[in-house]
Amino acid sequence: MIMKQEKATGKVYLIGAGPGDPELLTLKALRYLRKADIILADRLVSDCILTQYIRPHTEVLHVGKQNGRGGSTPQGTINELLVHYAKQGKIVARLKGGDVSFFSNILDELRTLTDHHIPYEIVPGITAASGAAAYAGIPLTARNYSTAVRFLTCYSNDILTDAYWNELALTTDTLVFYMSSETLPVIVSNLLNNQADPGRRLAVIEQATTPFQTVYTSSLKEFHENRMVRKFKSPSIVIIGKVVELHDQFAWLSNGDHPVSYFEPLTETLEIAQDSKRA
Repeated sequence: MIMKQEKATGKVYLIGAGPGDPELLTLKALRYLRKADIILADRLVSDCILTQYIRPHTEVLHVGKQNGRGGSTPQGTINELLVHYAKQGKIVARLKGGDVSFFSNILDELRTLTDHHIPYEIVPGITAASGAAAYAGIPLTARNYSTAVRFLTCYSNDILTDAYWNELALTTDTLVFYMSSETLPVIVSNLLNNQADPGRRLAVIEQATTPFQTVYTSSLKEFHENRMVRKFKSPSIVIIGKVVELHDQFAWLSNGDHPVSYFEPLTETLEIAQDSKRA
């Protein structure tokens, strides 16, 4: 009796694509992308990577998010797609902007993969903080300027406690805020209300490491008094601390200040078909 052989489960590579400049992709990431059958890509991935660095017939699905606005793909759908294609025996590249472990939903995806016994690897990438700081000429732990860095997010007013705001106001650590440009007025107010030095410097780096990179700098006091109402382009990262003073001296990349976005906004929400769910 001939037994029907089941198709082997594929594998998922969770890959960091870097913060924008396609040449910041790692060699390992490039090697895995070139062997992938299908790529599930976030919005903040350079189009150059998806058009020039992969095999011609590799399928690319755009599964990005943009603050819950139209075109965002629900995390549950992304999880289902990972399982669906891996169970078909395919090599799946889950491509995320920056590094896969910094402020991403990798935990949901790891749990999904382990629950379904799907093999995977995690491939780190250059995170937005180090990429943005380097391209803005801001050494995050420059000697005599800072001995530590904190990576934070404040996309909602109630993310951080009052006690923690007080600690952030008084620390000499470099503060790097992800996904927080829209709440920057709240961040500045909370720091000043907790007795932060009004002269403490901040930098907002728009579309870091891309040809459209633009850097805005000021003191906390200047930002607060000017009531900054500018809507910073996505993605933007915020650096606060004494190291920002080094930008004027060591900036090597001119501001792009383009009226358009380097990363195209999503227009369609990706949904997995019902027959795929049953597969």
